Amino acid sequence: MSHEHDHEHEHPHPHSFGNSTVHGLTPILNVSDLASSFDWFTRWGWAKLWDYEDRPGVKTFGAVGNGQTEIFLCLNAQGGRGAHGSWLSVWVEDVDAVAELCAQQQLEVLQPPTDEPWGVREMHLRHPDGHVFRIGRG
Repeated sequence: MSHEHDHEHEHPHPHSFGNSTVHGLTPILNVSDLASSFDWFTRWGWAKLWDYEDRPGVKTFGAVGNGQTEIFLCLNAQGGRGAHGSWLSVWVEDVDAVAELCAQQQLEVLQPPTDEPWGVREMHLRHPDGHVFRIGRG
């Protein structure tokens, strides 16, 4: 992602750090209901990519995707929920359009789109298991 604000440090844009051996990073969110989480992400414009049946009839792991970004969902394992849920920054082109979609889908917005003093327009969206998505453009 390219952006125009000034930095107090030098690096190429789009960002490239270290020795470039990392080609991606996929967060893993602990969820209480895999099917409901797939539905929640779909309502926000993500796609269900796959799920995994750990034992007959019990799906315990899966993934959602949007663009080139992927999030793994893990049923009742790998991380916390609620007050111990994860916070993730999600970068988009139009924060207000995401806010409109969230309102239409009756998703819980903790903070409406706000121009922050650090040069980012962002909103906060809460997953039913307590994970918070900082959706921003900067």
